[in-house]
Amino acid sequence: MIDRLFGSVLSARSRQRRADLYRNLIRREAKIGGEVFGVVAPGHHREFFCLDEHTWVWHEEWKDTQGQQQLRVTRYDVRPDGILKSQNGQYTKLSIAEADRLVKAAELYTARIGKELYAHAL
Repeated sequence: MIDRLFGSVLSARSRQRRADLYRNLIRREAKIGGEVFGVVAPGHHREFFCLDEHTWVWHEEWKDTQGQQQLRVTRYDVRPDGILKSQNGQYTKLSIAEADRLVKAAELYTARIGKELYAHAL
């Protein structure tokens, strides 16, 4: 009985540790990804990251000229028939030009996180 309880506690800790590690890596990837398109202006927060094998996320926060906090989250869902972009709950299919820009951004992101975050793992 104690072995089962002890094993489940270790298992829960292990799952929590893996989840924490995953979240921390995503945060670090997102920060690097946010710089793919250039320097982030003071007072702005930008993230770009791969959430899973089919989903990319662009997240921006800033204060407008009236000092109001603004937020924009763009989600790109990669599907066999194209890429869907979601903003404010509205889905649109990406144009070829925008899809090309997303592919280039994904390539830069992948290269940078590979070099800056995961190079030591190889």
